[in-house]
Amino acid sequence: MKKYNKLLFLVKRRFLTILLLFLAAVAHAQRPKVKNLTTFDDKKLHFGFSLGISSLDFGIKHYTPIGDNPDFKSKIWTGDTRQIVANDTVRADIDKNVPGFTVSIISCLRLTRDLELRFLPGLSFGERRLVYNIPVVDTNSSYDESNYEYSIKSTFLDFPLLIKYKARRINNDRPYVIFGVAYRQDIARTANEDLVQLKNSGFYAEAGAGWDTYLLFFRFSVEAKVSIGLFDQLGKAPDSTQRQYYSNAINKLTSNIFTLSFHFE
Repeated sequence: MKKYNKLLFLVKRRFLTILLLFLAAVAHAQRPKVKNLTTFDDKKLHFGFSLGISSLDFGIKHYTPIGDNPDFKSKIWTGDTRQIVANDTVRADIDKNVPGFTVSIISCLRLTRDLELRFLPGLSFGERRLVYNIPVVDTNSSYDESNYEYSIKSTFLDFPLLIKYKARRINNDRPYVIFGVAYRQDIARTANEDLVQLKNSGFYAEAGAGWDTYLLFFRFSVEAKVSIGLFDQLGKAPDSTQRQYYSNAINKLTSNIFTLSFHFE
Protein backbone atom coordinates (compact mmCIF):
# COMPACT_ATOMS: atom_id res chain seq x y z
CA MET A 1 0.00 0.00 0.00
CA LYS A 2 2.83 2.33 0.89
CA LYS A 3 4.54 1.62 -2.46
CA TYR A 4 1.27 2.29 -4.29
CA ASN A 5 0.84 5.67 -2.54
CA LYS A 6 4.41 6.60 -3.34
CA LEU A 7 3.96 5.70 -7.01
CA LEU A 8 0.72 7.68 -7.17
CA PHE A 9 2.47 10.67 -5.63
CA LEU A 10 5.27 10.50 -8.24
CA VAL A 11 2.78 10.26 -11.09
CA LYS A 12 0.86 13.27 -9.81
CA ARG A 13 4.04 15.27 -9.41
CA ARG A 14 5.19 14.43 -12.94
CA PHE A 15 1.78 15.34 -14.34
CA LEU A 16 1.74 18.68 -12.53
CA THR A 17 5.28 19.45 -13.72
CA ILE A 18 4.36 18.72 -17.34
CA LEU A 19 1.15 20.76 -17.03
CA LEU A 20 3.03 23.75 -15.59
CA LEU A 21 5.64 23.57 -18.34
CA PHE A 22 2.91 23.42 -20.97
CA LEU A 23 1.07 26.40 -19.48
CA ALA A 24 4.32 28.35 -19.30
CA ALA A 25 5.05 27.60 -22.97
CA VAL A 26 1.56 28.69 -24.01
CA ALA A 27 1.85 31.88 -21.97
CA HIS A 28 5.24 32.62 -23.55
CA ALA A 29 3.89 32.08 -27.04
CA GLN A 30 0.92 34.37 -26.40
CA ARG A 31 3.06 37.09 -24.87
CA PRO A 32 3.26 40.12 -27.17
CA LYS A 33 6.60 40.54 -28.91
CA VAL A 34 8.20 43.48 -30.68
CA LYS A 35 6.85 43.31 -34.23
CA ASN A 36 9.18 43.76 -37.17
CA LEU A 37 8.20 45.33 -40.50
CA THR A 38 4.77 46.40 -39.28
CA THR A 39 3.93 48.18 -42.57
CA PHE A 40 5.38 45.53 -44.89
CA ASP A 41 2.00 44.03 -45.83
CA ASP A 42 0.61 47.48 -46.65
CA LYS A 43 2.87 47.85 -49.69
CA LYS A 44 1.01 47.67 -52.98
CA LEU A 45 4.01 46.19 -54.78
CA HIS A 46 7.25 44.66 -53.57
CA PHE A 47 10.06 42.51 -54.95
CA GLY A 48 12.57 39.92 -53.82
CA PHE A 49 14.38 36.78 -54.85
CA SER A 50 14.07 33.07 -54.17
CA LEU A 51 16.43 30.10 -53.95
CA GLY A 52 15.25 26.53 -53.88
CA ILE A 53 15.93 22.86 -54.26
CA SER A 54 13.70 20.71 -56.42
CA SER A 55 12.97 17.11 -57.27
CA LEU A 56 11.65 16.14 -60.71
CA ASP A 57 9.44 13.13 -61.34
CA PHE A 58 7.48 11.50 -64.15
CA GLY A 59 4.00 10.09 -64.26
CA ILE A 60 4.33 7.21 -66.75
CA LYS A 61 1.60 5.32 -68.58
CA HIS A 62 2.81 2.36 -70.68
CA TYR A 63 1.61 0.39 -73.66
CA THR A 64 1.16 -3.12 -72.24
CA PRO A 65 2.18 -4.98 -74.28
CA ILE A 66 4.28 -2.72 -76.47
CA GLY A 67 2.42 -3.95 -79.54
CA ASP A 68 -0.61 -1.88 -78.44
CA ASN A 69 1.30 1.12 -79.81
CA PRO A 70 0.44 1.29 -83.53
CA ASP A 71 3.79 2.99 -84.21
CA PHE A 72 5.80 0.06 -82.84
CA LYS A 73 7.73 -1.98 -85.38
CA SER A 74 9.86 -4.94 -84.37
CA LYS A 75 13.39 -4.81 -85.70
CA ILE A 76 16.53 -6.89 -85.19
CA TRP A 77 19.40 -4.82 -83.76
CA THR A 78 22.98 -6.03 -83.82
CA GLY A 79 24.26 -6.63 -80.29
CA ASP A 80 20.82 -7.12 -78.67
CA THR A 81 20.49 -10.26 -76.58
CA ARG A 82 16.99 -10.75 -78.02
CA GLN A 83 14.51 -9.09 -80.31
CA ILE A 84 11.66 -7.04 -78.83
CA VAL A 85 8.34 -8.19 -80.33
CA ALA A 86 4.74 -6.97 -80.09
CA ASN A 87 3.71 -9.13 -77.12
CA ASP A 88 6.68 -8.02 -74.97
CA THR A 89 6.27 -5.66 -72.02
CA VAL A 90 8.85 -2.88 -71.78
CA ARG A 91 8.55 -0.72 -68.65
CA ALA A 92 10.30 2.37 -67.36
CA ASP A 93 10.16 3.73 -63.81
CA ILE A 94 11.87 6.53 -61.93
CA ASP A 95 14.94 5.10 -60.18
CA LYS A 96 15.49 7.76 -57.52
CA ASN A 97 15.01 11.47 -57.01
CA VAL A 98 17.94 13.63 -58.08
CA PRO A 99 18.15 17.04 -56.35
CA GLY A 100 17.86 20.06 -58.63
CA PHE A 101 18.28 23.79 -58.14
CA THR A 102 16.10 26.80 -58.87
CA VAL A 103 16.50 30.58 -58.63
CA SER A 104 13.70 33.11 -59.16
CA ILE A 105 12.83 36.80 -59.03
CA ILE A 106 9.76 37.66 -56.94
CA SER A 107 7.19 40.26 -58.00
CA CYS A 108 4.29 40.58 -55.57
CA LEU A 109 1.08 42.62 -55.96
CA ARG A 110 -1.16 43.20 -52.92
CA LEU A 111 -4.81 42.45 -53.75
CA THR A 112 -6.44 42.54 -50.31
CA ARG A 113 -5.30 42.30 -46.71
CA ASP A 114 -4.90 38.54 -47.01
CA LEU A 115 -4.36 37.96 -50.75
CA GLU A 116 -1.34 38.52 -52.97
CA LEU A 117 -0.71 37.92 -56.66
CA ARG A 118 2.80 36.56 -57.18
CA PHE A 119 4.85 36.21 -60.36
CA LEU A 120 8.15 34.34 -59.96
CA PRO A 121 10.06 34.04 -63.27
CA GLY A 122 13.19 31.96 -62.85
CA LEU A 123 15.59 29.31 -64.01
CA SER A 124 15.74 25.73 -62.74
CA PHE A 125 17.90 22.70 -63.40
CA GLY A 126 16.92 19.08 -62.87
CA GLU A 127 17.40 15.47 -63.89
CA ARG A 128 15.24 12.37 -64.08
CA ARG A 129 16.58 8.84 -64.36
CA LEU A 130 14.46 6.21 -66.02
CA VAL A 131 15.15 2.57 -65.17
CA TYR A 132 13.97 -0.02 -67.69
CA ASN A 133 13.25 -3.71 -67.21
CA ILE A 134 15.57 -4.44 -70.15
CA PRO A 135 19.16 -3.31 -70.80
CA VAL A 136 19.46 0.23 -72.19
CA VAL A 137 21.55 0.35 -75.37
CA ASP A 138 22.39 3.86 -76.57
CA THR A 139 24.37 4.28 -79.79
CA ASN A 140 25.74 7.56 -78.40
CA SER A 141 27.58 5.75 -75.62
CA SER A 142 29.62 2.59 -75.24
CA TYR A 143 27.65 -0.65 -75.06
CA ASP A 144 27.08 -1.92 -71.53
CA GLU A 145 24.80 -4.91 -71.10
CA SER A 146 24.41 -4.21 -67.37
CA ASN A 147 23.06 -0.67 -67.90
CA TYR A 148 19.30 -0.36 -67.29
CA GLU A 149 19.23 3.41 -66.66
CA TYR A 150 18.61 6.38 -68.93
CA SER A 151 19.10 9.97 -67.76
CA ILE A 152 17.02 12.94 -68.95
CA LYS A 153 18.31 16.40 -68.00
CA SER A 154 16.19 19.55 -68.14
CA THR A 155 16.85 23.28 -67.87
CA PHE A 156 13.59 25.17 -67.39
CA LEU A 157 12.60 28.78 -67.83
CA ASP A 158 9.84 29.02 -65.20
CA PHE A 159 6.89 31.41 -65.32
CA PRO A 160 4.57 30.68 -62.34
CA LEU A 161 1.60 32.94 -61.58
CA LEU A 162 0.25 32.26 -58.08
CA ILE A 163 -2.34 33.46 -55.59
CA LYS A 164 -1.10 33.61 -52.00
CA TYR A 165 -3.66 33.46 -49.18
CA LYS A 166 -2.24 34.47 -45.80
CA ALA A 167 -3.55 33.72 -42.32
CA ARG A 168 -3.59 36.44 -39.70
CA ARG A 169 -0.18 37.50 -38.47
CA ILE A 170 0.94 36.07 -35.11
CA ASN A 171 3.65 38.35 -33.79
CA ASN A 172 6.37 37.96 -36.47
CA ASP A 173 5.00 34.81 -38.13
CA ARG A 174 2.34 34.24 -40.74
CA PRO A 175 1.42 30.89 -42.38
CA TYR A 176 -0.01 30.84 -45.90
CA VAL A 177 -1.13 28.68 -48.80
CA ILE A 178 -0.54 29.20 -52.52
CA PHE A 179 -2.16 27.95 -55.71
CA GLY A 180 -1.99 28.81 -59.38
CA VAL A 181 -0.53 27.80 -62.73
CA ALA A 182 2.90 27.83 -64.34
CA TYR A 183 4.34 27.70 -67.84
CA ARG A 184 7.76 26.09 -68.27
CA GLN A 185 10.03 26.13 -71.31
CA ASP A 186 12.75 23.48 -71.41
CA ILE A 187 15.77 25.04 -73.10
CA ALA A 188 17.96 21.95 -72.79
CA ARG A 189 18.58 20.73 -76.31
CA THR A 190 16.90 17.45 -77.17
CA ALA A 191 18.68 15.70 -80.02
CA ASN A 192 16.82 13.60 -82.57
CA GLU A 193 18.78 10.54 -81.50
CA ASP A 194 17.83 10.73 -77.80
CA LEU A 195 16.14 7.52 -76.66
CA VAL A 196 13.31 9.42 -74.94
CA GLN A 197 12.52 12.93 -76.13
CA LEU A 198 10.43 15.51 -74.28
CA LYS A 199 8.33 18.36 -75.58
CA ASN A 200 9.98 21.74 -75.06
CA SER A 201 7.17 23.35 -73.09
CA GLY A 202 4.27 22.57 -70.78
CA PHE A 203 1.66 23.93 -68.36
CA TYR A 204 1.47 22.97 -64.68
CA ALA A 205 -1.05 23.28 -61.84
CA GLU A 206 0.68 24.37 -58.63
CA ALA A 207 -0.24 24.29 -54.95
CA GLY A 208 1.67 24.52 -51.69
CA ALA A 209 2.05 26.06 -48.27
CA GLY A 210 4.63 28.13 -46.46
CA TRP A 211 5.54 30.20 -43.44
CA ASP A 212 6.45 33.90 -43.43
CA THR A 213 8.83 35.20 -40.79
CA TYR A 214 9.21 38.97 -40.42
CA LEU A 215 12.80 39.76 -39.56
CA LEU A 216 14.34 43.12 -38.78
CA PHE A 217 15.12 44.15 -42.38
CA PHE A 218 13.29 41.66 -44.64
CA ARG A 219 10.64 38.94 -44.76
CA PHE A 220 11.96 35.38 -44.94
CA SER A 221 9.72 32.54 -46.08
CA VAL A 222 10.03 28.77 -46.32
CA GLU A 223 7.68 27.22 -48.86
CA ALA A 224 6.90 23.70 -50.11
CA LYS A 225 5.18 23.46 -53.49
CA VAL A 226 4.10 20.70 -55.86
CA SER A 227 3.73 21.25 -59.62
CA ILE A 228 1.63 18.76 -61.60
CA GLY A 229 1.98 18.64 -65.38
CA LEU A 230 -1.34 19.03 -67.18
CA PHE A 231 -0.44 17.56 -70.56
CA ASP A 232 1.59 14.77 -72.14
CA GLN A 233 5.28 15.69 -72.37
CA LEU A 234 6.43 12.75 -74.48
CA GLY A 235 8.04 13.83 -77.73
CA LYS A 236 8.58 11.90 -80.93
CA ALA A 237 10.54 8.65 -81.11
CA PRO A 238 14.27 8.89 -81.94
CA ASP A 239 15.58 8.57 -85.47
CA SER A 240 16.46 5.25 -87.09
CA THR A 241 19.98 5.19 -85.65
CA GLN A 242 18.50 4.37 -82.23
CA ARG A 243 16.37 1.58 -80.82
CA GLN A 244 12.89 3.07 -80.74
CA TYR A 245 11.20 0.63 -78.38
CA TYR A 246 12.33 2.56 -75.27
CA SER A 247 10.09 5.43 -76.42
CA ASN A 248 7.43 3.25 -78.12
CA ALA A 249 6.71 1.51 -74.80
CA ILE A 250 5.47 4.78 -73.25
CA ASN A 251 1.90 5.87 -73.91
CA LYS A 252 1.91 9.07 -71.84
CA LEU A 253 4.56 10.94 -69.87
CA THR A 254 3.61 13.74 -67.48
CA SER A 255 6.06 15.91 -65.58
CA ASN A 256 5.78 16.50 -61.82
CA ILE A 257 8.00 18.75 -59.70
CA PHE A 258 8.40 19.22 -55.94
CA THR A 259 10.15 22.42 -54.83
CA LEU A 260 11.33 23.60 -51.42
CA SER A 261 11.95 27.35 -51.69
CA PHE A 262 13.50 30.03 -49.50
CA HIS A 263 12.15 33.50 -50.27
CA PHE A 264 13.81 36.80 -49.37
CA GLU A 265 11.53 39.84 -49.76
